[in-house]
Amino acid sequence: MMNDLVYFIDWNVITLNGSSVIMTFLFDWMSLLFMGFVFIISSLVILYSDDYMFGDLNIVRFILLVLMFVVSMMFLIISPNVISILLGWDGLGLVSYLLVIYYQNVSSYGAGMLTVLSNRIGDVALLMVIAWMINFGSWSFIYYLEILSGSIEMELISFLVVLAAMTSSAQIPFSSWLPAAMAAPTPVSALVHSSTLVTAGVYLLIRFSPSFSYWLNVVLLLVSGLTMFMAGLGANFEFDLSKIIALSTLSQLGLMIMTISIGLSGLAFFHLLTHALFKALLFMCAGGVIHSMGDSQDIRFMGGLSVYMPFTSSSLMVSNFALCGMPFLAGFYSSDFILEMFSMSYVNMFGFLLLFVSTGLTVCYSFRLFYFVLCGDFNFVPSYSMAESNYNMMLGMIGLLVMSIFGGSSLMWLICPTPSVICLPYYLKFLTLFVVFLGGWLGYEIAGFVLGDKLFSVHLYGSSSFAGSMWFMPFFSTYGVSFGPLGLGYSATSVFDSGWMEYFGGQGMYWVLFNAGSVNQWFQYNNLSVFLGFFVMWVVILLFILIY
Repeated sequence: MMNDLVYFIDWNVITLNGSSVIMTFLFDWMSLLFMGFVFIISSLVILYSDDYMFGDLNIVRFILLVLMFVVSMMFLIISPNVISILLGWDGLGLVSYLLVIYYQNVSSYGAGMLTVLSNRIGDVALLMVIAWMINFGSWSFIYYLEILSGSIEMELISFLVVLAAMTSSAQIPFSSWLPAAMAAPTPVSALVHSSTLVTAGVYLLIRFSPSFSYWLNVVLLLVSGLTMFMAGLGANFEFDLSKIIALSTLSQLGLMIMTISIGLSGLAFFHLLTHALFKALLFMCAGGVIHSMGDSQDIRFMGGLSVYMPFTSSSLMVSNFALCGMPFLAGFYSSDFILEMFSMSYVNMFGFLLLFVSTGLTVCYSFRLFYFVLCGDFNFVPSYSMAESNYNMMLGMIGLLVMSIFGGSSLMWLICPTPSVICLPYYLKFLTLFVVFLGGWLGYEIAGFVLGDKLFSVHLYGSSSFAGSMWFMPFFSTYGVSFGPLGLGYSATSVFDSGWMEYFGGQGMYWVLFNAGSVNQWFQYNNLSVFLGFFVMWVVILLFILIY
């Protein structure tokens, strides 16, 4: 890292008739560090799954799917070639679909379909990037980032990469699939939300960030800021423990992309690594709590869990406080650095307010979760017995707990060995502290009965439902999009297929032939009557002719 060395390794996959297929691997400090984090977290998640999925009949299939997930992420991390990136990208999308529908019920099928269709948009964007780069003579994008920066070709490629990253990182308007993907088992959520699927888009943006134009960065800033604000607001109105943590992931992804948009891609990568540590731990602890609560995820039924589950509760709060930037935990070093660098940059007031208000909302829902889960009385079934997690689950949590405490400082010494000079006026230095304390106080008030009852009362039902449903994003992503095409298809079916095409087609021909057959049959059964009738008719006609 000190020498900033980059190694390219070419692997000749096959040679046939003088043509070779060569796969190139990129090894630098960023890819190696990220790949190491993916391997460590995935190994702890698999160890955790050994007890969490105990008794499951398909545990072998589950472990193989998780390993395929890790291999797909590895392809995406170490590849400088767009085609092999697409290989890893499609692998992530396919395996995530298989893991989301793992429990094979109706809600899992719906969530899996929403997940896979949202990520197919990113696949199409990457395919268009591959098609556009045919003219370059190579699909290794890393050689063209600086050379073609500012050209119309590179701007189009950058736009398509941003579109693909927005689908993978669940930015507005593709945000609805991330909370829906919580239908997957908890170990999958710990892996997906920390270091694999959702961070793949951020990693792709970090790699392509030197080619981003000014206007593309402005669009990224606004979209990621609105996503961060929307997720923070929605988490404060949510009562599902898994959904709260999923929305916190969405908020932190918005923070990373905001950091990339102001040109601090290295700092965004730093926060990506620290976030992976405490978010995986947060999901593991939430899984242990849900497991012990009889699969109940409503935080209103929790309370006083520190008495019954001291280790899990302690780990949950360490990861929760690391999320909101508690000093000297993993999240503090990166998030505080981002806020200070953001205050020093030339960003308009709207982006500045979005960042600091969203940071306050992050602290708010973190403290709200703390008061609901650990404080107060136990609100579940009175005679219900609770116990700590099993040995392997606790072992996986211990590994991530140590990394969540010491990982931030270690990464700070690795990635930023020389201290950066921060020059800010006093009011900007104290603004972060003010936002944190204000968010903590609001979290306490929302968790309490006074402000909480007012927010969720009938008078504010419309506002609370709007804020708590991600601004109706799931509706617009599913029913809102499908209602028009489905209605048009129903009208076309009733008018065309079941209407005049049926009348003049199959059914019409059937009745024509049926009536013709009936007439023919009547003629055949009544020969004498028909002959006499025709004889009388011709006699009458001849009489008229003779008379006139």
